[in-house]
Amino acid sequence: QVQLVESGGGLVQTGGSLRLSCAASGRTFSYYSMGWFRQAPGKEREFVAAISRSGSSTNYADSVKGRFTISRDNARNTVYLQLNRLKPEDSAVYYCAAVILDAIITTTRGYNYWGQGTQVTVSS
Repeated sequence: QVQLVESGGGLVQTGGSLRLSCAASGRTFSYYSMGWFRQAPGKEREFVAAISRSGSSTNYADSVKGRFTISRDNARNTVYLQLNRLKPEDSAVYYCAAVILDAIITTTRGYNYWGQGTQVTVSS
């Protein structure tokens, strides 16, 4: 089992940047592929980005491609999401998720473990 804690959210202006972190504890972090999802009020939780166990493979939602970057540091048991050129429509609660597979997974049902989320608000 793994526990996930997100941090780094906040209020930022359009065009600004944030870096989200997700710290993992419990079982060996490098066993898990990781993902980031987001959920805005009244909307379903949606895929943002995913990364394989080693970090060699990544995938992004079309809406964030070229603006967001997912990375991981297995020595620090942490996955990151760098958010650049933020837009108001990026405002949401951002969640990290983990699954004990070596795969790129883009659906919520594919993940076993979730953090509590961190709020990102982009003002226009």
